[in-house]
Amino acid sequence: MKLSTSRLAAFSSALLLEGALAATSGNFDVLTINVAGLPAILNDNGVPGDKAANAAAMGAKFSEYGIDVVQLQEDFNYHAHIYRTNTHPHRTATSGGVPFGSGLNTVSYLPWVDFRRIKWNKCSDASQSDCLTPKGFTFMRVAISSDSSTAAYVDFYNLHADAGVEPGDLTARNDNVKQVVDYIATWSKGNAVVVAGDFNSRYTRTGDTGIWGLLASENPSGPRLKDAWVELLYNNVIPQSPSSCANPAANDLCEIVDKVFYRASPLLNLQATDVRYDTLRFLQADGNILTDHNPVLVNYTWSSGASLRQSSLFGGPHGTWFSDVPVLAGTNKPKTATITFRGGSRLDSVGLTLTDGTIFAHGGTGGSVVSLALGETEYWTQAELCSGQRNGQTRNFYIRAVTSSGRSLTAGSATSSCQTFTAPSGWQIVGFVGQDGSEVDQLAFVYAPR
Repeated sequence: MKLSTSRLAAFSSALLLEGALAATSGNFDVLTINVAGLPAILNDNGVPGDKAANAAAMGAKFSEYGIDVVQLQEDFNYHAHIYRTNTHPHRTATSGGVPFGSGLNTVSYLPWVDFRRIKWNKCSDASQSDCLTPKGFTFMRVAISSDSSTAAYVDFYNLHADAGVEPGDLTARNDNVKQVVDYIATWSKGNAVVVAGDFNSRYTRTGDTGIWGLLASENPSGPRLKDAWVELLYNNVIPQSPSSCANPAANDLCEIVDKVFYRASPLLNLQATDVRYDTLRFLQADGNILTDHNPVLVNYTWSSGASLRQSSLFGGPHGTWFSDVPVLAGTNKPKTATITFRGGSRLDSVGLTLTDGTIFAHGGTGGSVVSLALGETEYWTQAELCSGQRNGQTRNFYIRAVTSSGRSLTAGSATSSCQTFTAPSGWQIVGFVGQDGSEVDQLAFVYAPR
């Protein structure tokens, strides 16, 4: 396995020094590329050569260049050739070729804890056969660094929006992006986000309004993202008349339909440092293009938040994502006043009350309630979780909270699969991130300075 230098930096920076909070920072890069994987008999994409050979060449180059996360679109009927030559350790399973799959896949040096495929609510065949396949977007929560007690995650979205310029195409495409905006609002609450893919959109195209809804500058009530290309090459001012790109692009200032958006979070400072069209590294041996899209490469630097951080996640990727981070980010010096759990044969819910009266509660209403009131100078500093299987899914079965005074509170039933989470020195547990339903499926702890 080839490890990129950015991946090594990301994971080495996550180490905790004994008795002190180690600075956690690093960098990673993201490539988005439409690999022109429609069957040649349907569309040759104007790309010379054999599609299977081109796919194999791209798969090898993803590994050769050590790109941390690669988001693929139109990865349909030549998928096996990409994976045959690619050596990234984390790769999504294909959803199938035309007409069964979405063509969306990811190869990564960084692991993820959840992965979902979501189909578009609307599609249009006004210009092209967009309804032929179940196009849509994917979601995954990627661990850019992970230690049992501290971790850093980014939610990655990969999409392929409806194509064409007819009124029906524009309506469908704008609805596609709105669907992603709504999903981010629910599933990525409080989290850093990177959205990459083939948007089939241009800022200068009349009626292409969907992508504007992603931007913090244009939609303050939306997901508040930045376009790395607009930010770094146009100083955060959307260009009014950028030229269209050739393939390969003559420069990075022309506009293409492939884009990468991102945002930081209270848990994670995230900054794009470089963006470029990477086509010249993705050419055939004879100099011809491998795909009809210019790949977009973005480099990021990151560091853990100064006032909020989180532990690694524990449990199973089921249920709905929740986060106490947005509320905690607006709370001055949060401190846990009371810890409250519900449990019986399994862990039913977790909760706490802050000293300002804010209540957090996640999970169901089953089991028996137990609680522990903390003293004025007492802090929640350690937790233990145990997981088990319920109806074929991994869930949290047990929790034990330990305070700075050595007092403890437990709920649920312990198993043989357990992990301990300790707040860094000088920090405390003040909230939760995870997935729940009628019980607690997956859980992480949010830390704040004492």
